[in-house]
Amino acid sequence: MSIGEMLSATVPMARTLNLEFLETTPEKAVVALPDQGEYHNHVGGPHAGAMFTLGETASGSIVLAAFGDQLSRAVPLAVKAEIAYRKLAMGAVTATATLGRPVAEVVAELDAGERPEFPVTIEIRRADGAVTGEMTVVWTLRPNG
Repeated sequence: MSIGEMLSATVPMARTLNLEFLETTPEKAVVALPDQGEYHNHVGGPHAGAMFTLGETASGSIVLAAFGDQLSRAVPLAVKAEIAYRKLAMGAVTATATLGRPVAEVVAELDAGERPEFPVTIEIRRADGAVTGEMTVVWTLRPNG
């Protein structure tokens, strides 16, 4: 099962918004929100809440790609998130997420018995390439037990 299939199966909101998982690696995750009228705002573009969910889902995708081998001993959890809406989003939008710290560094903290935190940065773009939103989600790996 791919990460996109796993998230669609286990996170109902990702399924509800019909998010499309275009690329998921430990280096980059790309998730798209199709243009759907039922998720529009008052000006006809994607609602801010749908764009937030898109960005958070892209961040979760890269976290699973980078740290999926740690799931037997830690649970990934979002700690905090911040989003800035830069330009009017119209039509389909795509979120691209990147890790803010090296995987080995985060795993080393987990190995040392710590609860590491790490940022994931996300850019949300329209089809014409314009950045409509920028987001940062800080994640942690909470050790089991």
